[in-house]
Amino acid sequence: MKPVRTAARMLLSGIFVASGARSLADPDRVAASAKRVTDRVGPAVRQIHPSLPADARGLVRLNGAAQLAGGVLLASGRLTRPAAALLAGSIVPTTIAGHAFWEYDDKAQRSQQQTQFLKNLAVLGGLMLAAVDTEGRPGVRWRTAHAMERTSKSARRAAHTARREARLAVRGAGRYLPR
Repeated sequence: MKPVRTAARMLLSGIFVASGARSLADPDRVAASAKRVTDRVGPAVRQIHPSLPADARGLVRLNGAAQLAGGVLLASGRLTRPAAALLAGSIVPTTIAGHAFWEYDDKAQRSQQQTQFLKNLAVLGGLMLAAVDTEGRPGVRWRTAHAMERTSKSARRAAHTARREARLAVRGAGRYLPR
């Protein structure tokens, strides 16, 4: 299954590497359409960290950097789950800003934007799967439950052994007590 996962991650990451690099190189290309989202998100970003950009151009570049970094990490197989989660978070504002099909009156443009919107939702679904994929290894929940079970068994064995040794010690000590 590893070759399938590797190929899937590489195919899924390609769009993010390409669009992230384009957004970093030329943020003005999409800054105008991103403005409907960045005007709402900018103040919240400024509250989170004052040094982060809050303008449309800066947020487009920040999103592009996140997409490029997340795409490279996902494609390389490094930190795949956090990278997929980062990309899932970055595709939501990108989709809302870039493919607001409900705002188009022209039927052909509306249909095209709706197709792109739905394509991004499908990509989001793939990213969600990649974010929770443990590659066949047990998840944290399973490992925690089994570690607790092993610890509990170990403690019970230790207590049983201690009781048995205490009984043997008492019996052994009784032989040496005066009668």
